[in-house]
Amino acid sequence: MPKLALYVPLKAKPGKETELKEFLRQGAQMAAQEQGTVTWYALDEDDGRFSIFDTFEDEAGRDAHLNGPIAKALMQKANELLAEPPQIHKIALIATKGK
Repeated sequence: MPKLALYVPLKAKPGKETELKEFLRQGAQMAAQEQGTVTWYALDEDDGRFSIFDTFEDEAGRDAHLNGPIAKALMQKANELLAEPPQIHKIALIATKGK
């Protein structure tokens, strides 16, 4: 069961919404290769606001993700795609519903 999560709200620069959506789709493919990432979601919150929500079983998995290729790619693209720097919220999960 995942115990930890990340929530990263993102605000696209005007006119960059489609490019940010494509970047997030690629992020899902990259996250599928990460052993420590249990789930990874890209959300369209409307009005140019997006977010990433992902879960992890332990701090090692979360740290590996934060130091991995998705985070590096996001930081490299931040000035081009985002209206404001991403804010990474580290979250502890209290309860989950599984399948």
